[in-house]
Amino acid sequence: MENLLFIVLGLVLLIAGGNWLLKSAVALSLRLAIPKIVIGMTVVSFATSAPELIVSVKAALDGFPDLALGNVVGSNIANLGLVLAITVIMGSIDVRKSFYTTDWPVMMAASLLFCGFIYFDGQLQQYEGIVLVSLLFLFLVYLLRFQKPAVVDEMPEDDVPLPLYKIVFFLGIGGTALWGGSELLINGAVGMASTLGVSDRVIGITVVSVGTSVPELAASVIAVLKKEKAISLGNLIGSNIFNLLAVLGITSIITPITVMDQGLLSSDIFWMLGISFLILPLVFFPKGLRLGWRDGLVLLLFYVSFVYMTIK
Repeated sequence: MENLLFIVLGLVLLIAGGNWLLKSAVALSLRLAIPKIVIGMTVVSFATSAPELIVSVKAALDGFPDLALGNVVGSNIANLGLVLAITVIMGSIDVRKSFYTTDWPVMMAASLLFCGFIYFDGQLQQYEGIVLVSLLFLFLVYLLRFQKPAVVDEMPEDDVPLPLYKIVFFLGIGGTALWGGSELLINGAVGMASTLGVSDRVIGITVVSVGTSVPELAASVIAVLKKEKAISLGNLIGSNIFNLLAVLGITSIITPITVMDQGLLSSDIFWMLGISFLILPLVFFPKGLRLGWRDGLVLLLFYVSFVYMTIK
């Protein structure tokens, strides 16, 4: 019971901390007169991936590498199989051309690269992390140079310049909440794994990863109910790219990650590649450049079978 409580509390803190961090980071960038488009690409993306990043770094440092990996791989699967699926079941979304020119190819390339790095030696080494982070940097530069329109609307609306003391306050409280939340979440997850007699990987890939995808899901559902534009496919794919390149890249630079539970290599990474690939045909059939409820059902079915195969 208390493990579940730890997990829920940890998630609440992580989500709140992420929001505060986002708020202060955006306000700070505005004060530094950084162009909005750069803020949307870099600051907003980093801040929204902060919970995953903190959880993965802390898990790896605390000696639970499978939690770090499971969290990212599971998050990538959940973003598409759960968040995207539920969003398009509630209302179909149109897909931008940038999906098949940039977003999807980069996500597939990042996924394949990560799988190649980890599959053969069961380790993400420091130099591999450096490669991942450098690629992220190149990707951001490319987007800023050539894909300007694709990122303009990523800015939050309430971008009011805050007074400096508020920025510092929110940065501090956001950072603290993220740290405390990750602490609670990891303790709860590891405790839960040992209580249920499953490996850290299973909890990481189911409970923890769904937990860290909750903010995206909530944002999507609320947007659909308010008849606003739901979270874009670009956002979710961007989040997946960030998880692989930034979260795992930075984590493995800090401390190399070694796979403990072979299930990660024999099944999980292939599920991740599978669902990432699956998005492409779904976008084009039955109607071109749209995702509707049928596609959502296919994705959800994929996700449910993945979870079933993982825990059984």
